[in-house]
Amino acid sequence: MADFPYRYKIEIDKPPRPRPPKQTAVVEQIGCTGCEACIAFCPVDCIEIVPGPVYADMHKLVEIDLERCIGCQLCARYCPWETIDMWAYDEGVAAAPEKTVRSLIYDYELDQMHPDAEADVESAA
Repeated sequence: MADFPYRYKIEIDKPPRPRPPKQTAVVEQIGCTGCEACIAFCPVDCIEIVPGPVYADMHKLVEIDLERCIGCQLCARYCPWETIDMWAYDEGVAAAPEKTVRSLIYDYELDQMHPDAEADVESAA
């Protein structure tokens, strides 16, 4: 099983999945518009809305709870912006920080995150 590249996970009151899937979905947040289309298709409710950096309702993104994703591919198939890709499970867990600008679920090390994450942290401060 993959080592998760984050310091801690915010506990969300949702049941865990029984075992890791063969693949997992990873959002390339730099292209995400926060349209929430993917949320409607997720059968396990593992996609969360990430509030905007300055105003919660502006420039929202989505994030996938890697520990709950079952690898069904529905979010990737129906994302109108093609910003969700399916990865082999261990590779997806390792690649997620590089694709993440803002996280609601995980506390990633800033130096592992997408380069725009640093600008986001500064603009929110």
